[in-house]
Amino acid sequence: MRKKVIAGNWKMNKLPNETIDFIDRLIPKIKDTENEVVLCVPYTDLFYAILTAQNTNIKIGAQNMHFEEKGAYTGEVSGQMLKAINVDYVIIGHSERRQYFGETDETVNKKVKSAFANGLKPIVCVGESLEQRENGEEKEIVTSQTRLALNGLNNEQVQNVIIAYEPIWAIGTGKTATSEDANNMCKIIRAEIEKIYGQNIAQRVIIQYGGSVKPQNAKELFETSDIDGALIGGASLKVEDFEQIVNYNK
Repeated sequence: MRKKVIAGNWKMNKLPNETIDFIDRLIPKIKDTENEVVLCVPYTDLFYAILTAQNTNIKIGAQNMHFEEKGAYTGEVSGQMLKAINVDYVIIGHSERRQYFGETDETVNKKVKSAFANGLKPIVCVGESLEQRENGEEKEIVTSQTRLALNGLNNEQVQNVIIAYEPIWAIGTGKTATSEDANNMCKIIRAEIEKIYGQNIAQRVIIQYGGSVKPQNAKELFETSDIDGALIGGASLKVEDFEQIVNYNK
């Protein structure tokens, strides 16, 4: 049975002192969970988050990385740099990175490969816009993003990728795909992986849902057949909300 991975994406929020306080308050509330808990924090918070979360069940992730090890890439951070401070996870290809910063399927694939080369676990975001959904293109868009993100990976790497299905129209809007719609798309993603890598690998891949996940809808989403946790935005910024989502099964 696949483990639920519940990850918070703080985006461009929280200073180091706020990060330390948040994690200190969260630790006792989720110490007994059987779910994997990840906080993906801004670069300036990473070191403080790692120190505060050490010897706990909270893993720390970054929100982006460059695919090169080093070089003339002003403002960028490499996988090697993240691993050097004991980062565990990294978000790759979030829709905001694609929309505002020119991320492409090609750069996503390069970053995924670099993440594995540096011992990081990638959370790869895929998802359609409202226009694409209204045009009936959502399946084609999401399966293409998934296939291209995994291009050139071996079986072991694929089964250690986390795919986060985030319909762009549901991110930060308060709109949530129904549990049935979200689960159906996660099934489609898994079927696409199965076509290329086989059923055994596909059944091991963790597929999250993201898009206005909150305490009120987490349990319904997580109890479907193919949703293996969530990548959470706004609700991950409040200790009480995030704790309730992590402990949805208690």
